Amino acid sequence: MNKLGLMARIDKKYNKMSKGQRLIADYIMINYDKAAFMTASKLGKTVGVSESTVVRFANMLEYEGYPDQQKALQELVRNKLTTVQRLEMTTDLDKTTVLKNVLKADMNNIRSTINSVDDVVFEQVVNKILAAKNIYILGLRSTAPIAEFMGYYLNLILSNVRVVTSGINDVLEQLIHISKDDLLIAISFPRYASRAVDAIGFSKNRGASTVTITDSHVSPLATYADYCLLAKSDMASFVDSLVAPLSLINALVVAVGIFSDSDISTYFNELEKIWDMYSVYKDKEKND
Repeated sequence: MNKLGLMARIDKKYNKMSKGQRLIADYIMINYDKAAFMTASKLGKTVGVSESTVVRFANMLEYEGYPDQQKALQELVRNKLTTVQRLEMTTDLDKTTVLKNVLKADMNNIRSTINSVDDVVFEQVVNKILAAKNIYILGLRSTAPIAEFMGYYLNLILSNVRVVTSGINDVLEQLIHISKDDLLIAISFPRYASRAVDAIGFSKNRGASTVTITDSHVSPLATYADYCLLAKSDMASFVDSLVAPLSLINALVVAVGIFSDSDISTYFNELEKIWDMYSVYKDKEKND
């Protein structure tokens, strides 16, 4: 029973439910996208039952409590939510606590990522980055900026990094030369970009090694990934929370720098000379 999804549990238990429990079940089955982000109190008021009835409903479905049931429902729907549905989730937020609520949600995502990331897989990905002939970093739509970020810093350490994102050329055209000695790092979170799934499948078929940075092992990209690094991206609103994925990417870049055989110190000294020569950065002392 514990392995069944939420809808399967409701279907199995429906005939044994009380009148109030059936009201909850009917509402969830029809309005699952809204119910997923309701408190027990709000769900009870919405369907006309007490908060305690909502809690007992979760226990009847053999969840440890309402938060456990809510998490199962969120996992079911969050990759299907439209922007409009995400926006509706923020309508009840207290405007005076938006800053703290969003920051706390991002902090929780980082904590969850610390607990879920696999250290062995992380080390294997670092080794793959260092061994690859060419490294392709794929990020589309909201993940394009963090793909660019990763590419920017890896390019300061390595000379074989290419960022693949939406542009003049189609994503698959940008990957046309990928081969068995290369590595694709695909970054995608709900709602998953269809072209990102196409790209990692294409690269896998070409024999390249594949890594995905995503939110779950049931992510559509995980099917084609040799290595899967998980980062939480639970959202507090219509804005994707990519703080934890960015932190994970920071860790990857730092690890690559530490374990790289190249003389990074000499390289950065040369860069500093170039930056100074062409005034790349504002030098406060020279303008005082």
